Amino acid sequence: MSGPRIGIVISTTREGRFGDKPAVWIRDIAAARGDLEVEIVDLRDYPMPFFDEPVSPAYAPPKDEAARRWGQKVAELDGFIFVTAEYNRGPPAVLKNALDHAYREFNHKPAAFVGYGGVGGARAVEQLRLIAIELQMAPTRSGVHIGGADFIGMLMQGKTFADMPHLEPAAVAMLDELAWWTRALKGAREAASQKAA
Repeated sequence: MSGPRIGIVISTTREGRFGDKPAVWIRDIAAARGDLEVEIVDLRDYPMPFFDEPVSPAYAPPKDEAARRWGQKVAELDGFIFVTAEYNRGPPAVLKNALDHAYREFNHKPAAFVGYGGVGGARAVEQLRLIAIELQMAPTRSGVHIGGADFIGMLMQGKTFADMPHLEPAAVAMLDELAWWTRALKGAREAASQKAA
């Protein structure tokens, strides 16, 4: 496997979460392409406290050890797919908290979204797109929204993504955009780094 490194971030940490299923599904589709190196990044592995650092991570690294490890992981990656639930018309607090614990590590990298829930996580994704822009990221236009009968079917009725082939074209379109933006922004970051050196 070769190509830019994409982190597939699971946005929830609660017991019994659904997020593992779409994370594995999108990882397998992305890995089969051969032009992206993908890995699942689980926020359970980065148990950060609620953000209470004395200054923004835009100006100084966090003091919390888990937050520093999170920042190092974000820095290693060239782009992101955020697999997000929708809680009360917004993204899960643990994901927003993770985004607040890093800044420069996200700059000039693309972000794509796989949402799930009552309206396919659409309201959470829209908020995340705004947050991504503030982090100087480039959110993709296309995303995947797993809602309604598809979400309930997998959550409660034992169905799998194999029963939902109509979701794959959205995944392909999103990954095509993500791959393009990842290559473009990685090249621009490398050129800027060489110029600065």
